[in-house]
Amino acid sequence: MVVAERKPIEEILAMVADYRKILLVGCKGCVTVCCAGGTKEVGILASALRIARKKEGKPLEVVEHTLERQCDPEYIEQLAPMLEGDGIEAVVSMACSVGPQYIAKRYVIPVYPALNTTFIGGSLEHGVWAEYCQACGNCIIHHFGGLCPISRCSKSLMNGPCGGSANGKCEVSPEIDCVWHLIYDRMKELGQLDKLRQVFPARDWSTSRDGGPRKIVREDLKL
Repeated sequence: MVVAERKPIEEILAMVADYRKILLVGCKGCVTVCCAGGTKEVGILASALRIARKKEGKPLEVVEHTLERQCDPEYIEQLAPMLEGDGIEAVVSMACSVGPQYIAKRYVIPVYPALNTTFIGGSLEHGVWAEYCQACGNCIIHHFGGLCPISRCSKSLMNGPCGGSANGKCEVSPEIDCVWHLIYDRMKELGQLDKLRQVFPARDWSTSRDGGPRKIVREDLKL
């Protein structure tokens, strides 16, 4: 899932400093799962903004709404009744960065992001998430026992480990496990250590973000 975290309240207050009425929009997708932008988080942020602005003597009216998703145009369309003639001066999106971009594309109104989109990852324990994928566009984890050296190695080494790892820990980030240590243990467990003799050439990053904004077209799904 896409993992995000809320911006500091001071930063969001600065964004809406000139407005008297805003629409705060949450998302029931990934950011709900990582407790950053669901219905509950919308309520918490709305209350915090109202209280802070009341203390400043500049009351702020916050309209709360949570969409099923903010990464699909049909759901963005549901905001139309609220944004047409309701006096709302700006929109604050509590979704990954796709959400505010979709809202800005559809409506002629200032749109602000309340979250920082961080990575594609998974849950380690309650309240803890870690990066597992950089969305490079060409998955090769089957060569490494199902583990990704691109996202989970601090140096994105394809032929590791480097010379700095020690006791199974990364030299760049000693608090995390060296993924190449994990890969070795995994391949040994699978009886496939011989596969680690394969030398991978310099990676072709044309499928990654380096080639510009990417797009997938499924002709079988198009209407």
